[in-house]
This record gives sequence, C-alpha cells and structure tokens, in this order.
Amino acid sequence: MSPRSASVNEELRRRSRERLLQATVELVAERGFEATTLGDIADRAGAARGLVSYYFPGKRQLLQSAVHRLMHLTLEAALEREPRPEGPDAGRERLARAIDAILGLAGDQPRLMRTHMAGILQAEGFVQCAEQQRLAELLRDTVLRYGSANVDTDYPLLRALLMGAVVAVLLPGAPMPAARLRAELFQRYGLDWESGVPPDGGPPGGTFPSPR
Repeated sequence: MSPRSASVNEELRRRSRERLLQATVELVAERGFEATTLGDIADRAGAARGLVSYYFPGKRQLLQSAVHRLMHLTLEAALEREPRPEGPDAGRERLARAIDAILGLAGDQPRLMRTHMAGILQAEGFVQCAEQQRLAELLRDTVLRYGSANVDTDYPLLRALLMGAVVAVLLPGAPMPAARLRAELFQRYGLDWESGVPPDGGPPGGTFPSPR
C-alpha cells in the first residue's frame, strides 16, 4: 500500500484539529470549563489524547481557538446569508450583521462566551492562532467595506466595542439588555435599526435616531 500524499496528511490533520475544536465548544457549553478535561475532549472528538497536546499547549488555549472558530463561522454565515448585501448600503448592512452575530453568540452561548472572555482578561490575552486570524480578517474586511478610511484604527475600536458589549451582556448580577447595547452600537455607526437581525419589540424606548 503506497504512503499517503502530503496533501492527504494535511487534510487529515485539519479535520482532526477541527473535531477537537468542535468538541471543546460542545463540552464547555454543556459542562463548563473546569468540569471538562482534555481527555473528555479527545474522546468526544474521537482522537488520541496525545493529539490534543500536539496541537494546543493547554486547555485554555484550546478553548480560545475553539471559540474564535465558532465566532468566525457564525460571523461568516451571517455575512453570507441570503440575500447578500448589495448596493450603496451593503457595507452598513454587513456591519449590522456582524454586530448582531457577535451579540447573538453572547445570548445563545452564555456559559461558553463568559468563559472565553474570562480567559482573555487573564494573563493569556489573545491566542494568536489561525482561528483568531480568520475572525480578525472578517472583521477588518467588514470595517473596510463599511467605508473606513483607517482600518488599522477602526478595526481595533470595533473589536473593543464588541468585546465590551459581550461582557456587559454576560456580567453576572448586573447584565445589560442586548437590545440596549445594540441600539448604542447602531447609533454610533449610523445603522438602521431594521438592518441585520433586529430583535422583537422595536428599538429601546420606542424611538431611534435616523441613520446617517
């Protein structure tokens, strides 16, 4: 039997890594971070325990990569959802979808996102991995299409605002309503409330400034 080609081996490694990332998201969402072991993740992914350590230096780094992958896939799906944004307002519609996608994850996966944010705010900071880079590229492209004249400044600001909104939604004991945070972000960027995926009930307070 002839040995596998380099491209086949690379594809197998990619699939194994993605199974580990998906298993991490599922288990941490179900059980929490502390109750999930690397062995549990390997078992859920159908992979050898040593494979986890081969790809990731530790559980916290694995979780960050897994959540960044989830965020990237969620954001990508939102931006590519039919009907795709077209015309002069396409950039604003894409930004509205991006904001709704990230805020939506905070509402749909509170345990997972709270654990993720806690890890980032600790000593590890951002894990520089392929998943984080793909997420960054999507957000940078969204800022560019929105019409930014200085993406290197405006992208980090958007990232910080989204992180702050997610933390505010998930803050134990004093959460902010997601609709209010969405309204503030939409007002800042001059977005129409009906863009993206507007929540039921209309804008907070019943009114909303007109988009620019």
